[in-house]
Amino acid sequence: MKGLVVAAGQGTRLRGIAPSKPLAPVRGVPLIERVLISARAGGLEEFVVVTGYEGDRLEDFLRSLSAREGFAIGTVRNPDWLLANGISVVAAEPLLDERFVLMMADHLFDPGLLRDLLAQSPPAGAVVLAVDRRLDNPLVDLVDVTRVETDADGRIRTIGKLISPYDAFDTGVFLACKELIRAIGEDLAKGGSGGISGGMNRLAVRGLATTFDIGDRFWLDIDDEVAHRQAERLPA
Repeated sequence: MKGLVVAAGQGTRLRGIAPSKPLAPVRGVPLIERVLISARAGGLEEFVVVTGYEGDRLEDFLRSLSAREGFAIGTVRNPDWLLANGISVVAAEPLLDERFVLMMADHLFDPGLLRDLLAQSPPAGAVVLAVDRRLDNPLVDLVDVTRVETDADGRIRTIGKLISPYDAFDTGVFLACKELIRAIGEDLAKGGSGGISGGMNRLAVRGLATTFDIGDRFWLDIDDEVAHRQAERLPA
């Protein structure tokens, strides 16, 4: 199974640390390298990275990383990187098989989280989102995090920023399939932004968006300098 990493955005809130957010160092190692290393430890061996802003710089790094670490890394450029993140997922569609793992270039995670997610067996057309149900997790920025409301069976009712009520947080790691890409297209056609959450909400209506509880496993969205300082304090 391939891992898809979305790495096309500007990352303006980390501009003081690095001109390219995926290349922002955390304890001396670029963010995207940490994501790929964790994903390989979690069971993936082949990757597709969607680039956009500072694409040349990032693609040069990924080529060197591939040679150094033995990663199989394909890249695709998203020319519309100013638009919603789902547009990057759509851009990668030709390079993906029916089922794939979707990750964010700025979300660190415990490899065990991915191993457990890969052990799930969702029905055809369904997407499984790894969620954190620790609503008091001190590493979560409540203003910026994507929130999730689920039903008693763990299916997603709705997902988005600042929704209420909610009972979980989106960790940015999905056991996805091309039905998500089609749902993002539907969201665009219906006047939505084409974000990943918009696609997931479309799937939720059809009962095809479910969750996997990560328990006490680590994850961290490094979206600004506060989160970056938290990451710098983590064990190596």
